[in-house]
Amino acid sequence: MDFALSEEQQAIRAAIARICEQFGDDYWLEKDRAHEFPHELHQALARDGWLGIAMPEAYGGAGLGITEAAVMLQTIAESGAGFSGASAVHMNIFGLNPVVVFGSDAQKRRMLPPLIAGREKACFAVTEPNTGLDTTRLKTRAVRDGERYILSGQKVWISTAQVAQKMLILARTTPIEECGKPAEGLTLFYTDLDRSYIEVQEIDKMGRAAVDSNQVFIDGLPVPVEDRLGEEGKGFSCILHCMNPERILIASESVGLGRVALARATQYAKERVVFDRPIGQNQGIQHPLAACWMELEAANLMVFKAASLYDRGLPCGAEANAAKYLAGEACFNTCQQALMTHGGFGYAREYHVERYLRESLVGRIAPITPQLILCFIAEKVLGLPKSY
Repeated sequence: MDFALSEEQQAIRAAIARICEQFGDDYWLEKDRAHEFPHELHQALARDGWLGIAMPEAYGGAGLGITEAAVMLQTIAESGAGFSGASAVHMNIFGLNPVVVFGSDAQKRRMLPPLIAGREKACFAVTEPNTGLDTTRLKTRAVRDGERYILSGQKVWISTAQVAQKMLILARTTPIEECGKPAEGLTLFYTDLDRSYIEVQEIDKMGRAAVDSNQVFIDGLPVPVEDRLGEEGKGFSCILHCMNPERILIASESVGLGRVALARATQYAKERVVFDRPIGQNQGIQHPLAACWMELEAANLMVFKAASLYDRGLPCGAEANAAKYLAGEACFNTCQQALMTHGGFGYAREYHVERYLRESLVGRIAPITPQLILCFIAEKVLGLPKSY
């Protein structure tokens, strides 16, 4: 049993770190203040071929696994970019997995290369205002009309919809009352985000301001049949191929963000002198930071256990959810402690830890809450009765 990164994975980490060195603290501070998408980082990663790290080589990708993708995204977050950087390319890594698994060869050749090359950006449109995590109850409808579908509905918390040209969207094609099970009758599409039929309203939010989150209103969007992924009515099973990778990658990003916050707090504790001694000499500072290191390292082990299972085609639902839970909590605890270690200066934007704390909440909330993960583990792992 070897817990070390392979030589190839270490090379990936080093290469991504070199790219991220071009985008320092001032860059991310300005992007956060201006609420501006980090196009420069996105294009730098595209130029070197990293946007297709987990996509098949036949379509321009690197053909690597979610393990390597986790290394990449963790490195981006750990560079100081945090979720502002990682979320800018997050969708590229996991979002089009249904195209890889269920798409025809013609669809893969049409859909994957522009995303990998950075010519197109995509958003992931599943969540709705009145259904939340109860995906089977979503209301967006797609009605077949000859060789196209007419799609109408609302989506919410859709990241990058301000800058995306494409969207992966789940809609109901058969009314739920006509289906044997709630998960039936849902269909997945990858299609143009045509703004003549779609209104995108940005949500003014607490953190990760560089990457937009939005409400999306769709009114009569024509979607060609060739933009449907898999069979009509089988979209829920298609979308499941996104969920475990998304949890693993969010967890890896949370560990990366926690690590940069811990590094800043530790350095500040060495340099800040109060009562003629560095504050890092005080156990009241030392012990919480030491506990944060242990929490992050433990979470990281679960991240890469889950990624390894996924890449080997083995069941990983419990591990992916556990990784997301542990990393989200460890990241939040660490970012909070980093701010408190800085004292009053932690509240100042120029020290960056206040941004880390705001962004750390993304990893706790999305794409699934800690409470639902606890319910999942209780039911699926421990065999306790379903509570909801």
